[in-house]
Amino acid sequence: MQTVETLNEGLKRAYTVTITSKDIDARVEKEVAAIAPQVRMPGFRPGKVPANLVKKMHGESLQRDALNNSIQESIQKLIADQKLRPAMQPSVELDEGFEFGQDAEIKVALEVLPEIAAPSIDGLKLERLTAEVADAQVDEAAGRIAVQQGALEEFPAGHKAKDGDTLTIDFVGKVDGEVFEGGSAEGVKLKIGAGQFIPGFEEQLAGVKKGDEKTIEVTFPEDYGAAHLAGKAATFDVTVQSILDGDKPKLDDEFAKSLGLEGIGQLKDLLKGQIEQEHNGLTRTHMKRKLLDQLAAAHDFDVPPSMVEAEFNQIWQQLQHEASHEEDPAAAIAEMEAEKDDYRAIAVRRVRLGLLLSEIGQANGVVVNDQEMNRLIMQAAQQYSPQDRERFVQYVRQDPMAAAQLRAPLYEDKVVDFLFEKAEVTDRVVTKEELEAAIEAEDGDLKPHVHGPGCGHDHDHDEKPKAKKAVPKKKADADAEPSAEEVKADEAEEAPVKKPAAKKAVKKDEAVADDAAGEDKPKKKAAPKKAAAKAE
Repeated sequence: MQTVETLNEGLKRAYTVTITSKDIDARVEKEVAAIAPQVRMPGFRPGKVPANLVKKMHGESLQRDALNNSIQESIQKLIADQKLRPAMQPSVELDEGFEFGQDAEIKVALEVLPEIAAPSIDGLKLERLTAEVADAQVDEAAGRIAVQQGALEEFPAGHKAKDGDTLTIDFVGKVDGEVFEGGSAEGVKLKIGAGQFIPGFEEQLAGVKKGDEKTIEVTFPEDYGAAHLAGKAATFDVTVQSILDGDKPKLDDEFAKSLGLEGIGQLKDLLKGQIEQEHNGLTRTHMKRKLLDQLAAAHDFDVPPSMVEAEFNQIWQQLQHEASHEEDPAAAIAEMEAEKDDYRAIAVRRVRLGLLLSEIGQANGVVVNDQEMNRLIMQAAQQYSPQDRERFVQYVRQDPMAAAQLRAPLYEDKVVDFLFEKAEVTDRVVTKEELEAAIEAEDGDLKPHVHGPGCGHDHDHDEKPKAKKAVPKKKADADAEPSAEEVKADEAEEAPVKKPAAKKAVKKDEAVADDAAGEDKPKKKAAPKKAAAKAE
């Protein structure tokens, strides 16, 4: 193999590598000798087929394999001999006029990682903002669960129902004086003004009191789902069992036990722990951004353009995806285009910080050990179907690039934790709102793209930066599962119930109630994707 350097400019390198026909032919002969004992051909005993016949049968395939293997080995030798640290996969071109039997000339172009002076990590000073969990936050979270579950305080006797109140009712529906199938139910919760039942039903319950009986007259819509009821007049004999205050959730042991817990104290403890975790995450996010700001201010070096371009493309694709879901996509895209240079600067900073964190980690012995790596692999494998998990595990264990991509997020976390330990940290207690405001005031898009040891630098990103001037988004209201009351109303089926309006997505604190109740709800698995450097 002969190597000639043709470009050495900044971080760009180019070489011409010549692989002799003699080397390629030698590989072919070696492969023929290896496969000949397994070749079967009529007229010859097993393993006795002459080498020239084997070459005649498989020569073209063997030549291609020999050439490809020679090229791969030559590139690896080039990288080792020249002590190169490729930023991305090298570009390789075979001379267009090449024919087997001739020397192969290949052109190799690549960008190398910059030589980074020993990173300065002395003198780091960080402020740790911590937010204590207030009792009011816990009560508010518990209240949201209670409201979602329909556990509300009952109004005193004599209260007249008004818009916003939740009634517990029994009803019997009739068409032409005859009870119809699916038109009756007991213990149904109905919020006046929520639009759960057919038009005109809820409004007629305004002013009723607990224990009242009232006959309601309505007409089913012409487009009602049940054809035998569409457009027909109907009556519903309604009995009001209770009137509940939608503004006053019922927080007591009875409610907590309905969720499978011992009492309201246990529910509040669970919620407090959840809120503490959320606060800790905010604290870490704020500290990490301040840390990265200090590192960025203290270090400046050229970064490979190809890495910047790859990073920018990731950012831009995510922004385009988000813009396409805005109420005015054209306006969102126009705003993006006006700030395109800013996003390219973000890509530069992210790549530079990623390289810097990697250098700091390697210089200080930060590693992801085998046990941690095995845990990462098994966690990632859960994204796949049971029959594909073993193949995924084998793929990661055999492919250094895939392993590096999976390792990168944890490696970054460990480097950041190392730097937290080295920094001089002062503590200040703030409210949650103050902590969120401090994070919001910073540019949260400047996140590093960490390149850990062995990383091939060709990552996808699990989290992408959002537009700096976020365009207000339309919230989806159809994500949540129906409440128990809505299920009951559905079971009562076609009568006054049109499909209950789906509630807004259940918040994290409401998930505690699901867990406590032992509900085994199916969860949608994320589509398999490459692991990437976590961006906090």
